[in-house]
This record gives sequence, C-alpha cells and structure tokens, in this order.
Amino acid sequence: MKRSITALAAAGATVLGGTAVLAMPQASAAAQGCRVDYTITNQWQGGFQAGVKVTNLGDAITGWLLRFTFPDGGQKVAQGWNATWAQSGATATAANPDWNRTLATGATTDLGFTGTTTGANPVPTSFTLNGVTCTGSTTTTTTPATPTTTTPTTTTTTPSPGGTPLAANGQLHVCGVHLCNEANRAIQLRGMSTHGLQWFDSCYNDASLNALANDWHADLLRIAMYVQEKGYETNPAWFTDRVNSLVGEAEERGMYAIVDFHTLTPGDPNYNLDRAKTFFAAVAARNATRKNVIYEIANEPNGVSWGAIKSYAEQVIPVIRAADPDAVVIVGTRGWSSLGVSDGSSETEIVNNPVNAANIMYTFHFYAASHKDNYRATVSRAAAKLPLFVTEFGTVTATGGGTLDQSSTTAWLDLLDQLQISYANWTYSDADESSAALQPGTCAGSDYGTGRLTASGALVRSRIDTPDHF
Repeated sequence: MKRSITALAAAGATVLGGTAVLAMPQASAAAQGCRVDYTITNQWQGGFQAGVKVTNLGDAITGWLLRFTFPDGGQKVAQGWNATWAQSGATATAANPDWNRTLATGATTDLGFTGTTTGANPVPTSFTLNGVTCTGSTTTTTTPATPTTTTPTTTTTTPSPGGTPLAANGQLHVCGVHLCNEANRAIQLRGMSTHGLQWFDSCYNDASLNALANDWHADLLRIAMYVQEKGYETNPAWFTDRVNSLVGEAEERGMYAIVDFHTLTPGDPNYNLDRAKTFFAAVAARNATRKNVIYEIANEPNGVSWGAIKSYAEQVIPVIRAADPDAVVIVGTRGWSSLGVSDGSSETEIVNNPVNAANIMYTFHFYAASHKDNYRATVSRAAAKLPLFVTEFGTVTATGGGTLDQSSTTAWLDLLDQLQISYANWTYSDADESSAALQPGTCAGSDYGTGRLTASGALVRSRIDTPDHF
C-alpha cells in the first residue's frame, strides 16, 4: 500500500512531482556529512518495510554508525539487513557489518529493515553518520513491489497453531524481497539438502528424517532430484514417486520441502524443458493441496545466458501454476546460480530483466572456501532488490571437498541471518566428501545422532538448531 503524499505534506514535506522531499537543515557544502534516501517500499496492517540508502559526502571513513529517530515513537525495527540494527526508545541505529566497514567519499551503502507500527509511519527527519548530521536532503518515496514479487495485503491472518515450522507459518508467499508466512510476516527457513536420490536414497528414512526435524530442528528439506547422471531421465516414474513421498514425509514432520529439479550437466535448462514440464505437471498436481511445497525449477544453470534461463522459467512456471497457483517458485540464476558473478556478470541482468511471473524467488549458491567477499557483496546489493533463496551452500570448496572453512561459513550465515535469507546446506548424506553432514557409513545403520556428524555437519547443525524468530 502506498503512503499518501497528502499525509507526507502534512508532516512537513514538500511534494515534488509525486515524490516527498523532506527539508533537512542545510549547511555549507564543506560541512555536509551524508545524504540519506529513506524509502518505504511496502506497508501493511501493523507493519512496513523500509530501504535506507546512505551516501557519504565527507571524508572516507572506516567504521560507521547511522542513527535516526522515529518522530512519534510508534515504529519498531523488527528485522534488518546489511547492518547490525538496534533500537532504544524511538531512536534506531545501524552499525556497519565487518564486510562493509569502509565508506569512501561519495560511496553509498544500502540498508533496510522491516518494522512494526502502531499507526501511521511518520518519516524520520534527521539522520547522523558517526555523529555528524546528514545535511544532504533526505528523500522519502513509496514504491510498489518489483514485477517479480507480490505486495503484502492489508488483511492479516493467523497461522495455524502448533510447534512445527509448517504449523506456525502455513502457506508461504513472496512479499517484497522476503519470504513471508500466512500472517504476512517475513521469515527465514533453515534446513538441509539431500544428495542425489540415485546414490543416497538409503539416507532418507524415518530415523534420519526424525533426527533432522526433532534434533536439528530444521525448517525444510531440499529434495535434490538429479535429471541426468543416472537420475530422472533413466526412470521418470520412480523418481517422481520418490520425490512425492519425501514431500509427504517432510509434511508429516512439519517441515517445508523444496522440490529441486537438479540440472547441472548440460548447463542449459532448456535441454530438459520437456522433461521439466512433464515432471512439474505431475508433482504439482499431486501436491497442490499441500502447504509445504516450494518448487526449484533449475538447480545450477551454467554456460548459458540469463535470457535463456528466463525463457525456460517463463515456460515451466505456468505448468506449475496450472495445478498449484499458490506455491513459491525458485528460479536458478546464471553462473551455477551465482547471480552471474561466476560468469563475470552481476545481479543487474536480473534486476533489469526479471522473470515475468509473480510469487517467485531467485537462487543463489555458494561454497564458503571458494566464494567470499565479492560474492557476499553481491548478495548484499541484490537482496535489496530481489527475493533470494540460498537453496544450496557448502562449508568447503566448490568441489564439495577440502577443509572446512569455518570463518567464511560463519560470515556467510551471519549475513543470511541479517538479510533474512533462507538456506539449505549441501548435504544431508554420508557421502565420502567433507561437505557431507554425516560420517561415511552412517546411512547403513540407524544412528543419526550428533556422534555421527562430520565437522561440517556439527557446524551447520549448531546454526540450524537455534530458535526460529517466528
């Protein structure tokens, strides 16, 4: 819902061509410290989402703190991203994360948060950066969601009672750049991905799934169904039935399920277009009444343009929607789902040419020992404009092997928590590789306890096994 320009004018703003420009105390150019663009991007009953773009107009700084005050004290920061957010009374602060400490002269950084409100959303009228008043103008606008998202409604519903993630959140949908629950509240899901069902099907039984739901307290299970590599194309009926059965197993345990059409080689998803249509038509028809299903239509496109991926998505999504109009669909991105970074591109190709469909998200994958600061910077930028879901990440190198990189993994998970981006770890299996969560031989027995975890499994479980904010 857009904020009224009339209301902004009544609050003391000057209306210029539909944009409300709030006059800030002016000083000489030499004294200017920063400019702040404060944008309310979404608004719903009892809540709102705001973007805060900070431009440094002074000398370069290393380490920064932005401070501002809500005029009537009725607004509270709930969840923020790209900064460490705090609030005392009506005053909110945003401190730099470790990966974004430096702001050069003229540099900008994009922050944001979702908040609660007891009424209207009066615009903050003063900002300081490291204690220096921002004397550049502060522009406050309201914008609708991007074509790839849906705007939160003004009607709030109450999720079903219960202690599981599914019972607490019900049918999910995309609102703004976030994954939201039935009550229109932004949430983060944390869970694990299977390995290829053709190799590790024995790892997904009652004991292992019970451990994932009840000991790890995971919110979701990603079901990785390879298409090639002795996967779906060899026996479509068996793989379809197995995926459907695992969706049901996840539902029984109150977990969400990502149905992953795991394409890797060849990298152009259009190679499997007909198979994808056949598979998703069957799976969507079977699971249309379930609220726990999320569809991931192309795992890691590679060696192919964003235009080709977009074309594929716009042909597969209608097949899913014909049977299941409400479920979230996740679209793979260029460069092994790196938003194009691994191909020398960036998220801008998606921002400028999004998939023509609603209620969708975009995939990002990383392996902590291989993908570091420049990838994290991309995610930070992209998260302000695109709804992202990390459907696969590893704690080691992109090969799935090598030594656990605890420092980079922690930096990544801290960032995803700040941005409220959902994730699934590769893999919940006993594969003989350091990315696996279970020690080799585990799936031949019935013990899936903490004593059977690898170093990677123990680290990831410690992050998943923390209270959900919902």
